[in-house]
Amino acid sequence: QVQLVESGGGLVQAGGSLRLSCAASGRIFSINAMGWYRQAPGKQREWVAAITSGGSTNYVDFVKDRFTISRDNAKNTMYLQMNSLKPEDTAVYYCKAEITTTQVLGGLIHHRGMDYWGKGTLVTVSS
Repeated sequence: QVQLVESGGGLVQAGGSLRLSCAASGRIFSINAMGWYRQAPGKQREWVAAITSGGSTNYVDFVKDRFTISRDNAKNTMYLQMNSLKPEDTAVYYCKAEITTTQVLGGLIHHRGMDYWGKGTLVTVSS
């Protein structure tokens, strides 16, 4: 019922920039907090940045001053602007969103909130 689709990944040289997007679609009533995570080869998935529905942001220390998270609530889309990329930023980047969906069951409207994940987009930074 809900899909999150990331895009914008690719190959870039160290020092370069990329802008990732995460678009949500489906029976969406509201989107609360959203966030970016990443998983490098052979490592566990780690949190990178988060943004509330009101636009408050938070970042893991090693991307502060390089990455900027933002969202367009009208488009149900979140972004991650990544500047000054380093080889250690190479990873699959995933978006996650806390989404409340609308269902009609037995003539009644139900709202259900849960976390959704995208399938990821690969970012490769060459040295």
